[in-house]
Amino acid sequence: MKNIEDIIAEDSRPEIDKNLSDDRLRDVSFWAETQLHLEISIEDLEIALSRAKKEFREVSEQKLPDAMRECNLSEIKLSNGTKISVQEFYSARISKEQQETAFDWLKKNGHEDIIKNVVSVQFGRGEDERAENLLDKLQSTGLSPATKRWVEPMTLKAFVREQVQKGVDLPFETFNVYVGQKSKISK
Repeated sequence: MKNIEDIIAEDSRPEIDKNLSDDRLRDVSFWAETQLHLEISIEDLEIALSRAKKEFREVSEQKLPDAMRECNLSEIKLSNGTKISVQEFYSARISKEQQETAFDWLKKNGHEDIIKNVVSVQFGRGEDERAENLLDKLQSTGLSPATKRWVEPMTLKAFVREQVQKGVDLPFETFNVYVGQKSKISK
């Protein structure tokens, strides 16, 4: 006599074609194992790549520039033709939390022209007519609707570099500014 667990287990098993050969089932098993091994390999490689990128950043942004600075060098050419130079670089980002503060600072200091502003309205189901009416009204005034405000990352980076080089008292925390040096090796 069967117990309830056996009946449930039998009912939940997929139907297996009785005509499947052992070779075909071995293929399924082989490819399943291959996929699992590849997934693990990819994960391992992604972890190794992440570590290598972190180490590269540390060497190129800290260790090599510091070593060259200690030797009072900004550039050096090796006997094999390789050129090593250290250059200043800038990084900046406006976080969501600092967005209004950053935009206010830009406006107060005459730089509002780098702020992009897009306006959009989202309508729900069945509101097509309302959407078309609003679109017609906005377009009749010469506007092209949609809204989002931001500063392009490359524009912000260039702006920050320019302001720092001019000696402007820029709120570094507001713009998440990082100024550093980076070594570059070229052949």
